[in-house]
Order: sequence, then structure tokens, then C-alpha cells
Amino acid sequence: MDAEICKKFQNVREWLPHELIEGNYKNIDDDRLKKYCTNNCDNNLDKISAGCLYFFDTFFKDVSAFEMAAKSNINTVEYILIWLSYMLNLIKTKENNSIDSFYKTYVKDGDKYTNNINYISGYNCYKDLIDRNDYFLSMDMSIISKLYDAFNTLCDMYNELATNNSNCAKCLEKARQFVDKYEKFNIDHNINEDNSYSHVFLTLLIDYDNLKKKCKNFPSIPGIINENSEQRSEVTSGSSIAIKLIPILSILVAIAIFLGISYKYSLFGFRKRVQKQYLREKIKNIKKRMNK
Repeated sequence: MDAEICKKFQNVREWLPHELIEGNYKNIDDDRLKKYCTNNCDNNLDKISAGCLYFFDTFFKDVSAFEMAAKSNINTVEYILIWLSYMLNLIKTKENNSIDSFYKTYVKDGDKYTNNINYISGYNCYKDLIDRNDYFLSMDMSIISKLYDAFNTLCDMYNELATNNSNCAKCLEKARQFVDKYEKFNIDHNINEDNSYSHVFLTLLIDYDNLKKKCKNFPSIPGIINENSEQRSEVTSGSSIAIKLIPILSILVAIAIFLGISYKYSLFGFRKRVQKQYLREKIKNIKKRMNK
């Protein structure tokens, strides 16, 4: 994640706000989104599809877009699908399964999600990006809304710091809000469990950790032990031998960087599900070390 990526999401929030007016999203006026409309974006699903296609074209249209806009980061698709799932869930009712309707009409039977992206190993088109991450579309609204809220809080901070890199103090309250969102999410859903939404929140924690490196006054994530503070604790107490832990987020950042570089070209590419399993195994190993 970076400010340029977040700016694109901020733009779409302005062009297509995530609020309903009498059950409908506002009409799309901006030409940058209008060009992706089907049937002049006369209904909610058309509007959502326009936003989704804008994101996919911006970040994945070709090698140049992937390298420049998405920074060769395959995790960008997770941000898109957090947005997509949230927008679809807002209009979902017992009588109208907006998620199934969207997928069948626009992704499965439509022709706008077939753009060739075979420069990413294991993916041929936008549809593949959705299919390989289809767990987003089956997440309960109570979960996806928390992920969406946490993602937007992060993006607000990235955008603010891009405007003024010394605005750490101004972003401190939002940093506290993000940590609070994490704590509540962990209480409700247990981020240590091996499931899809926990993996997604771990991606957001990595993004937060990258911000914290710039803003040292940002609060730490509870449960993440800082190596330096633990060393000080060992020297001060002297009553027991503590097991030194490498900070979890530092390991996750290293893994994410390694996987991002490895994924970039087909010669070194791995399928994303294999990557996720590898990441989960690393997390399990870290947890075992913590519990010794």
C-alpha cells in the first residue's frame, strides 16, 4: 500500500460514495468512471462494476500499470475486493442477492473482465483475480464492513502523510483508531485463527507497520512484542530468562516483500494460494515460538 494507491480509492469514494440514497448509489458524473458504465450505469450493479473495472484497469491493465500503479504488489487485488464486497453487501437483501447477480451478469457472462493479464503467473484475466479470491464475496457483512473501515482509515493516513510527511501528529488519532479497530476485530473474530479474513487483516497490519516506521509516535499493535523493549526488560528484571522474539510484523513485512518480488514475473512466480499457505505456516511457527 502507498499514497498513490490510496488516492485512487479516495477518488472512487468521491465519484461513487459508499452511501445509499433511498436504496440507490448516486449517479456517476465523472467521465473517468463513466467510460466503464454498462447501460449508462442505470442501476446499482452497473455503477459498482464501473468502479471495479476502473480499479482493475488502473492497477492490472498491463505490465506498466502493474509495475507503476500497483507497485508490482498482487495484494492490491485484496483492496479492490474489500471495496467490491462492501459495496455489493450494502445493497444485498433477502429478495436480491446482489453478489450472485453481479458475478453472473458481469464477471462470468460479461466480456469486460476478460482482459489479458498473463504477465502475472497463474492469472489470465480480471475474472481470475476475483475467482482466486472469491472468499471476499462470501464474507459476512459484519466482517467485511470492519475490514473496509480499517482499510479506509489506513488510506486516510497514507494520503495525509503524502501531503505533508511531517503530519505524524495530525494522524496520531487515526492511528489510535486503527489500533482500536484491530483490537475489536481480534476480540470478535480472533485474528490468530487460520481463516481468510484474518489473513486480510494481517495484510493491513503490515501496511500499518510501514506507516509506523515513518511515525514513531504511532501506537504499537497490542500483542506485538518489541525486541528492544524486551531486551530492556531482561536487563532490568534479571529474575528470569526471557525468550527473545522477532517482531511478528517485521517477519511479515519481509515475507510480503519476498513474495511480491517472487510473484512479479512468471519465471519466479508462485500461485497466490501457495503464497498464502506459506505465510500462514510462518505465522503458526511464530505463534509456537511465542507460546514456548
